[in-house]
Amino acid sequence: MLDMKFLRENPEAVKENIKKKFQEDKLPLVDEVLELDVQFRAAKTRCDDLRNQRNVLSKQIGGLMAKGQREAAEKIKSQVTEMAQELAELEQAEKDYAEQVRKIMLVIPNIIDDDVPIGKDDSENVEVERFGEPALPDFEVPYHVEIMEALNGIDIDSARKTSGNGFYYLTGDIARLHSAILSYARDFMIDKGFTYCIPPYMIRSDVVTGVMSFAEMEGMMYKIEGEDLYLIGTSEHSMIGRFIDTILPEDSLPKTLTSYSPCFRKEVGAHGIEERGVYRIHQFEKQEMIVVCRPEESRDWFKKLYTYTVEFFRTLEIPVRTLECCSGDLADLKVKSIDVEAWSPRQKKYFEVGSCSNLGDAQARRLGIRVKSKDGKKYFAHTLNNTVVAPPRMLIAYLENNLNADGSVRIPKALQMYMGGKQIIQ
Repeated sequence: MLDMKFLRENPEAVKENIKKKFQEDKLPLVDEVLELDVQFRAAKTRCDDLRNQRNVLSKQIGGLMAKGQREAAEKIKSQVTEMAQELAELEQAEKDYAEQVRKIMLVIPNIIDDDVPIGKDDSENVEVERFGEPALPDFEVPYHVEIMEALNGIDIDSARKTSGNGFYYLTGDIARLHSAILSYARDFMIDKGFTYCIPPYMIRSDVVTGVMSFAEMEGMMYKIEGEDLYLIGTSEHSMIGRFIDTILPEDSLPKTLTSYSPCFRKEVGAHGIEERGVYRIHQFEKQEMIVVCRPEESRDWFKKLYTYTVEFFRTLEIPVRTLECCSGDLADLKVKSIDVEAWSPRQKKYFEVGSCSNLGDAQARRLGIRVKSKDGKKYFAHTLNNTVVAPPRMLIAYLENNLNADGSVRIPKALQMYMGGKQIIQ
């Protein structure tokens, strides 16, 4: 959410940013919120004036009563009564204007970084760098579900009976591999100095609207019927929500956290749920990294975070590339975002396995996460998040890149201790 003062002083810059994100339908909102802001401030000013006048008159009433001038005191009392009625109406108007302003400000997108490439959608994202040599084996790589089924590692048909499309049972060595990847990711981030956390898997609506846009919420979140609770789509939601309405001492920053959680997503939209596969599903597990820091540190942390993911995948011998998200592909709260994509020998192309985002002070402003400096000044923190690994997609990349011609799967050295010393799955 933008600072209202910034919008008030830079309306054309806000409009230009909206155009860069190809959201021209939101342009009228800028003028609308500016007019509401004028009305809000006018109501607030009049309320303050009336309160001051009321205080002055109340003192006069006391003085007149003390002098026995009852009639004069009653006249002033009637003035105070009239003021009270006007004040009540204006206070309600002030509240209504404030709510309308906030509602619109939650929809106006955050200002993107100057170096974000301009484009309408993910087809115009820009490759930044490649790591590792994409390999094409001299045998045909089967579909990832077929690889898992050959190893007695997945049962989608039973899951469809119990839960519908978008679910699966993992079994045997594939289930163990799934857990091994998460355990390795946990230890990998702890070794980077991050604090390991397991957060709540449900959050309240005020946290939901604090961490994401309405469009994202509608397309992602599952609501618990009859309660003010939502299942998290990623642990970032509850991890950032942990700091709601807090004032953090400046010397306590940065907060560097890595969290494990199951994730639940509707996956509403053009992509849909796969009939057979684990790329886009309703339920999965993920290891995440979250940073809360000072504004001047967020650019450096952004680069650190996505390079950690690149390093993690390379230790598992998986070629990856980084992709800069263009303006039209950025969610409304994001300042900048880079996707990490893994190589698929079967598809002969890269596919997304993680996303790193700098949200500036957008989440902090919505949730009231402030920092107190040594001189007592307060300002909003910056928040960042990044995927360490989400095993369903990682499993696809892992199995395809470590598959042998006979159908067995290599286990890289980094994972062997988490697989009981195994070097191969047969």
